[in-house]
Amino acid sequence: MRFVIGLLGAFCLFPAACAAAEPFLVEIAPGVFAHHGEIALTDRANEGGIANLGVVVGEDAVAVVDTGGSVAEGERFLAAIRERTSKPIRYVITTHVHPDHLFGAAAFVPTGAIFAGHKNLPRALAARGDFYLHSFRPALGPLIDAVRIVPPTLLVQDETTLDLGNRKITLRAWRTAHTDNDLTVFDPASGVLFTGDLVFLQHTPVIDGSLLGFLGVVDDLQKIPAGKVVPGHGPIGVDWPAALAAEKTYLETLTRDLRRLVTAGATVDRAAREAGQSERTKWSLFDDYNPRNATAGFAEVEWE
Repeated sequence: MRFVIGLLGAFCLFPAACAAAEPFLVEIAPGVFAHHGEIALTDRANEGGIANLGVVVGEDAVAVVDTGGSVAEGERFLAAIRERTSKPIRYVITTHVHPDHLFGAAAFVPTGAIFAGHKNLPRALAARGDFYLHSFRPALGPLIDAVRIVPPTLLVQDETTLDLGNRKITLRAWRTAHTDNDLTVFDPASGVLFTGDLVFLQHTPVIDGSLLGFLGVVDDLQKIPAGKVVPGHGPIGVDWPAALAAEKTYLETLTRDLRRLVTAGATVDRAAREAGQSERTKWSLFDDYNPRNATAGFAEVEWE
């Protein structure tokens, strides 16, 4: 059976449609489900389905972690949840501002769920929402027409506990790292931690906040007593905190290289070409994101 599914996938012209051959959601612990997004750039073929998504089911209600990269993906996600449970979706939690994690939000508005996010998320959405809708049109085409920017109404300042019925999950807001609005979701009952893009596996980490802040947050993340992690991108259900090792090495390497280049009087263009290159073979999409990371980190390191 695995061979047949693999063969179908190999000859599939429309990956989003062929994904139906495999379950959208995988149960990684009792009552905890995750969707594994593609490690790719957003395009029409994958319908923006490049981020990992999650679901936690309590005795009374359901919490959703991120909604996907298009309304089409959000609708598939909602249908997959309904195949697993008929319990009401009480919360939709957005881990941060990036479109691959929240463009599916409109699919969940009719559920009446409360949208939750970092205290900084409404401001970030107000500043970037229209730009995202415009800039992602070439990649998503007509799929962008259904997208709506849905700001959270439940804001997390530090930590907030949500009760799903004999199952409490902890939402934690972080200082500036991947972005300035990163949120994690921890389910103590299962030991599963949803990190959003504070953790990348296989996919090159992305810095849209602070390189040095990201490094500091990685050190704090590993203190969370989780057993398994669902990262923002990459394999799901990986052992924790071992899942942090590769990302930490990448961020440390990039920081060390940038400091050396700044000391040598290098230009930002040179830094974008050279910093972090020893990590190239360890990550997917390296050329798409590492030069941006180096450019962002250069100014930060320059003013240490």
